[in-house]
Amino acid sequence: MTEIKKIVLTGGPCAGKTTALVKIIEHFSSLGFKVFTIPEVPTMFTQAGMDYLTKNKDFFYEGEKATLEEQIGLENKFYRMAQTCKEPVIIVCDRGTMDISAYMSPEMWDSITKAVGTSTSELRSRYDAVFHLVSAADGAEQYYTLSTNAQRLEKPDAQGLAIARDLDKKVINAWSGHPHHRIINNHDDFNKKIQRVIYEISAVLGLPQPIENEGKYLVELTGEIPDCIESEITQTYLSAGPGVEVRLRRRTWNGKTVIIHHTRTRISATEQIETERPISNNLYRSLMKQADPYRTTIRKNRKSFVWKGQSFELDTYKEPCRDLQILECKGVPSLPEDKFPPFIHVVKDITGNKDYYNYNMALKKPV
Repeated sequence: MTEIKKIVLTGGPCAGKTTALVKIIEHFSSLGFKVFTIPEVPTMFTQAGMDYLTKNKDFFYEGEKATLEEQIGLENKFYRMAQTCKEPVIIVCDRGTMDISAYMSPEMWDSITKAVGTSTSELRSRYDAVFHLVSAADGAEQYYTLSTNAQRLEKPDAQGLAIARDLDKKVINAWSGHPHHRIINNHDDFNKKIQRVIYEISAVLGLPQPIENEGKYLVELTGEIPDCIESEITQTYLSAGPGVEVRLRRRTWNGKTVIIHHTRTRISATEQIETERPISNNLYRSLMKQADPYRTTIRKNRKSFVWKGQSFELDTYKEPCRDLQILECKGVPSLPEDKFPPFIHVVKDITGNKDYYNYNMALKKPV
C-alpha cells in the first residue's frame, strides 16, 4: 500500500509559506516522493468574491462554512488520488481545516463544524503533522511585505503588524491540540527557517536526520508569560535495545489528553531516526507494563510560548527533580542574551549537557 503523509503548512501573515512550498516540492520530489500541494482555500474564495471582513453575519457564516466544506473536499479528493500512486506521497495543505477557526468565535466554529458533520478533534486528526511558520510581523518586521500575497488584509504599518501578530497566536492556539504541532521560528537568515521546515518534514517521513542540540538553559521565571499554552506532562521510558530510546508522553491541557509513543534510534555518531505516533489509552496502559525498571517517570508542567518570533518551552519539574526549571529554545542551538524574554532569568547554559537530558534525569539513583 502506498505510504501517504498529510501535513499542514500554516502560520501568520507573511511567514514564508509560499517559498517553503516551492522548496518542499523540489527537495522531496528529488528524493522520489510524489508531492501534492493543496492551495489556500480562503485566498481562492477571496479572489472569487468572498469578503471575510463583511459585517453581514449570515454571509460570513455561509462563506466560512463553504470554506471548510471546500477544504475537506479538496483534501479528500487528493487523498484518493494519492492512493493510486506507486511511489510514497506527501500531501501538503497550504493551511488546513483548523485555520478557519482562528477567524471567528468559538460558538460560531462549533455551529459550523456541527453543520458540516464534523468536530475539532476529528479535523485535527486528519493530518500527520502541522508546521506553523511564525509571521515576520513577530521578530522579523523588516521582512514583512504584501508582495507575496496581494489578498493579505494586514498592512505593513504598526496597526497591521499588531493584527498580524494577534492572528499568528490565534492560529497557533487553533492547532495546539495536535500531537505533532511544530512551530518554525523566524531566523536572521530566512534560509535557515526553510531548512527547518525540510528537517521537520523529513522527521515525519522517518528519514535520517543529523543529531542537533537545541538551546537549553537552567532558568528562573521572574514574571508572567503572556499568551502561553500550559500543559501537564507525564513521561515514561520503556525498555529498549542499545542505541534505541522509547518513551510514552502523556500530555494534558484544557481537559484534553494526547498520548504519544516516541522512538529515537541512533544510526551513527551523527545521525538518528525519530518517529512518533499517537496511541490510545488502552495501548498506553498495555505498554506501561514495559516501563524501564531502571528509570523513574518524569512529571512536569510545560508552558509553551512564542516571543519575538522564537518558540520556547519552559518545563517546571515535579519529579524526579522538584521545582527545577529548564527553558528550551526550539529549533536553534543557542540564543543571544538580548533575545531572551524579560520574564526569564538565565542561571546556566546547559545546551548539550547530557546530565540534563530527560532520559538521563530519569535514571533511578542507587539506594
